[in-house]
Amino acid sequence: MNMRKDAVQIMQASLHAVLPDAAVRRALQAFRQPKGRLVMVALGKAAWQMAHAASDALGNAIEEGIVITKYGHDMGPIPRTVIWQAGHPIPDQNSFDATAAAIELVQPLRQQDTVLLLISGGGSALFEKPLCPPDELTDMTDQLMRCGANIVEINTLRKRISAVKGGRFAQLCAPAQVFSIVLSDIVGDPLDMIASGPAYPDQSTTEQAISIVQKYGLHLSPTILSLLEQPLPHTLNNVETHITGSVRELCTAAAAQCRALGYDPVILTDSLSCEAREAGSFLAAVAQYQARICQAPCAFIAGGETVVHITGTGKGGRNQELALSAARGLSGIPNAVLFSVGSDGTDGPTDAAGGIVDGSTRDTLLAQGIGIEAVLQQNDAYTALDRVGGLIRTGPTGTNVNDVAVLLLRPHP
Repeated sequence: MNMRKDAVQIMQASLHAVLPDAAVRRALQAFRQPKGRLVMVALGKAAWQMAHAASDALGNAIEEGIVITKYGHDMGPIPRTVIWQAGHPIPDQNSFDATAAAIELVQPLRQQDTVLLLISGGGSALFEKPLCPPDELTDMTDQLMRCGANIVEINTLRKRISAVKGGRFAQLCAPAQVFSIVLSDIVGDPLDMIASGPAYPDQSTTEQAISIVQKYGLHLSPTILSLLEQPLPHTLNNVETHITGSVRELCTAAAAQCRALGYDPVILTDSLSCEAREAGSFLAAVAQYQARICQAPCAFIAGGETVVHITGTGKGGRNQELALSAARGLSGIPNAVLFSVGSDGTDGPTDAAGGIVDGSTRDTLLAQGIGIEAVLQQNDAYTALDRVGGLIRTGPTGTNVNDVAVLLLRPHP
């Protein structure tokens, strides 16, 4: 139980370290007040926290603002700012209405005006004006999520069927200038993919978009297929972009807290990108080897973003699947605890941020007649982990910089 307490402390310290407040203030050091008006548009799961930090830093200089974030992520009023909550991971009518309000805010601006654009992960769903019927967008997104496509593949398609993605929102802001601060939630920090790049030139190609359709055998409407062939802006002359915050900082913060609690930390990677259950199996294999040789408390850290290939009708998310998959290999290893958590506080369409398991989790589930293989086949990690006290619930954290998994080991007496 003490190791579980350690795990909770490590998780909490890591998430606190990557709250966007300090990151936004750092980026604003390069900001120069415009001669004309300054308006703010913040979008994504961390939009409220980023906008709040910007409002604190700039005060009355911001004349008007719009925040577009996920349901449950509104943490209170921000001066001169309208806060919208909308659908994620599938856009809803609030997504469309909020986006229309943002467009209405920026279109009258002149060359001497500036848009402070605050971008975080989740913006692809929250910020949307589709160029196809909404039901076709929903169907395409659902197909991509079910087949296990990664976020770069998903956003390569999503931005081509949108009037505000792939640099098109920056074009709508013109002739005003755009000062963009981006909180990265994608491995490698590809600026054209984070929230589908509303103010960054497209770096992908139409050929890549078509190859994704072919790779996963997607069934798309003629309208969408036609849109995928149309080019996106490859240059933008009214945008200054600053990227701040990333999964690298999340892993570094986790390592620092591990060290403070007496564990010798090793960051295995900050670019984990594979199926969630494969990542769980790999970390369990690390545990099996290290448990035999470690002479002192140690920790192994992996950051990034995994994917889930949906084969069942259960409830869960990628972090919950990773943890439950790891529980198979951790079975019987004393003094071993693993957690995996989404930094935004939400993992899949659930109220959990992730999962935590140890060497007894598998047997505890078996005693209740629950087999991990069957659970994973049904993508029902949430239900299984809930039965053994293995769900991590943080609520909305105010940040969004990928996921982190931490394996803790202590020598067996």
